[in-house]
Amino acid sequence: MRTDEFWALIEAARATPGDSEEITERVISALADRPAEEILAFDRHLHRVLVASYREDLWGAAYLINGGASDDDFAHFRGWLMAQGRAVFARAVAEPDSLAELPAVQRAAVTGAEFGAAAMARFAAEAYRRATGEDPPVEEGRAAYPDLNDFWDFDDEEGARRRLPRLAALFLEPPQE
Repeated sequence: MRTDEFWALIEAARATPGDSEEITERVISALADRPAEEILAFDRHLHRVLVASYREDLWGAAYLINGGASDDDFAHFRGWLMAQGRAVFARAVAEPDSLAELPAVQRAAVTGAEFGAAAMARFAAEAYRRATGEDPPVEEGRAAYPDLNDFWDFDDEEGARRRLPRLAALFLEPPQE
């Protein structure tokens, strides 16, 4: 599956307004109507997207925005980020501090809303189960996630201000009255 086809399916699901869970369900439904091999190809591409976005600076952004982020929380955050569409996702991976420009993130700085879409990070497997009634086969040779064991201390506010100044201004500074 090509990148354009992968994102076109997500963009088609985003065409009807809804939250990330509704978008996820639309992607799963559309994908479940495809042949099993196509679903597996989509899953391989999904894995590549998740590996490419497994970045320390993006994890730091998720940590700031959501008030913390375990490994699972970070996967769910990236699922939510995919549901925002290709342009937002690509920009956030390249420049995580750009998330400060999103109205939903700006509102979250005031409301405390958290972002995650657990099903989005594994929607291809769910689509495969719906289409075939079976779990998808485990594929060998997938790209491994990078080792992020030595990342910066996300609780270090000064480090956050240096690395993600716009997000830090939203989430670490007292609200402007």
